[in-house]
Amino acid sequence: MSNLQSSSGDIALLRQALDAGEGIFRMAPCWVPRSFLMPGGRLRLATEDLYALGAHRGGIDERWLCSTTPADNGPGTPEDEGLSYIAAGGKKVLLKKAIDAMGDRFLGAAVMREQGGWNALSKLFDNLGPIPHHLHQNEHFARLVGRNPKPEAYYFPPQYNFKPNNFPYSFMGLEPGTTPDDIRRCLERWDEGDNGVLEYSKAYKLKPGTGWQIDPGVLHAPGSLVTYEPQVNSDVFAVYQSLLESRPVSWSLLVKDVPPEKHHDLDYMLEMIDWPANLEPEFARNRRFIPRPVKDEAEMRDAGYTEKWVTWSTRHYSAKELTVLPGRSATIRDGAAYGALVVQGRGMFGPLPAESPTMIRYGQMTADEFFVTAAAAQSGIVIENRSKTENLVMLKHFGPDNPDAESLVGKKPYEA
Repeated sequence: MSNLQSSSGDIALLRQALDAGEGIFRMAPCWVPRSFLMPGGRLRLATEDLYALGAHRGGIDERWLCSTTPADNGPGTPEDEGLSYIAAGGKKVLLKKAIDAMGDRFLGAAVMREQGGWNALSKLFDNLGPIPHHLHQNEHFARLVGRNPKPEAYYFPPQYNFKPNNFPYSFMGLEPGTTPDDIRRCLERWDEGDNGVLEYSKAYKLKPGTGWQIDPGVLHAPGSLVTYEPQVNSDVFAVYQSLLESRPVSWSLLVKDVPPEKHHDLDYMLEMIDWPANLEPEFARNRRFIPRPVKDEAEMRDAGYTEKWVTWSTRHYSAKELTVLPGRSATIRDGAAYGALVVQGRGMFGPLPAESPTMIRYGQMTADEFFVTAAAAQSGIVIENRSKTENLVMLKHFGPDNPDAESLVGKKPYEA
C-alpha cells in the first residue's frame, strides 16, 4: 500500500491481531534489492524470484526483519521498500504505522516516552561475493545529512550457511601504520580501476556460529556468508573501494550520505574514518563474538531449551539465539519487545504456528517471522517444538537498552 498514514480500520485490525496472537504479531517477509551486489541465493527465496523487482533494481540479497526503516536505494525506490508489514485479518499493516499509533501497546509506555519508537533494525544479507569496503557514519557525520549513525553487529547462522559462496572472508579495519595519505591516494585513483584500498586492510575468515561488532567509522568489506545483522535503524554508508570483483563501483556510493558541497572534498572523506578504531592492534580480539549462554546450560536443557547471546556489547541493540529441543516446550521470558525469525524447525510460538520455510515465493506469506510486544515478552511465551527429531531455532533481536543485556553493555566480546 502506498499510503503510510494510519487509519481507524488499521487500528481495529491491529487490536484484533493483538488479542488473537496474545501480544505476538505475524510479519510478512520484507525483501530488499541492492543494484551493486550479486545475490547469494541462500535466503530461501525462489531462484526465479531473485530479480522479481526488475534487473534494473538489482537482485534481492537482503531480508529486513521487523523493520520501520525505509531502504535508501536511490531514485525509483518504492516508498515502502524496507518497511515490514504485519499480517492482520487477511490484510497487511505497516509495523511503522502500528507503532506510531499504538506504541505503548507494542513497546511499553516508558520506551515510547524515551525513544519515540522502534529504534532498531535487523536483517539477513546474502551475497555471492564480498561487499565493497565501506563505513557507516558516526553521529556527527550522519546528522549532517539528517540520518542516524549506524553501529552494527554480525552473526552467521549455521542454518543459512550450508555453503560459503565465493569469499567467506571479511576485510575489517586498517593495518597498523596506515596513514590518511595512504587512503587519500586510493581515493585519488578512483577512476583508474582498483584503487588499492584493500591493500591497507586485513581479511578475517568467517565462521558460522560466531559474529562481530562493527562501530561507526570502521571500514569493513563483509564476506559471502549469510549474515544476521542487528543494527541501529539506519541505511547510511560510504563506500571506499572503487572496483569490486572487476566491477566498477560508482563514486556516488562514496558520497551517498555526504553533504553535496563535500562530494569532492577528500579531507572530509578521511575525517569520516575513525582512525584509532580502524588501527586498533587487537582488532579481532576486541570485536569477535563467541556466543555465550544466557544462564547455566544444564539448567536450560533440563527445562527443554538452550539460549545464547550472539550480540551484546552495545546499548543500541542485542540479540539471542534460542533453541527448543525436539519434542519439548519452554516458557521464555524477556525484558523487552523483540523481533524473531525462525531459522530451523517447526512448532508453536505462543498461539501462532511457527515454521522455517524451505522455499519462499516473492509476495508469499510465511510463518517464520514475528514481532513480540513488551508485555508478551515479559509475561512469558510458551514455545513448543513439534518435531521429535529436529531443533526449533529462532533468532531474536532487541532495541536499545534491553534490561536483560544491561550488565553486558560496554564489555568487549571476550570479557563477557
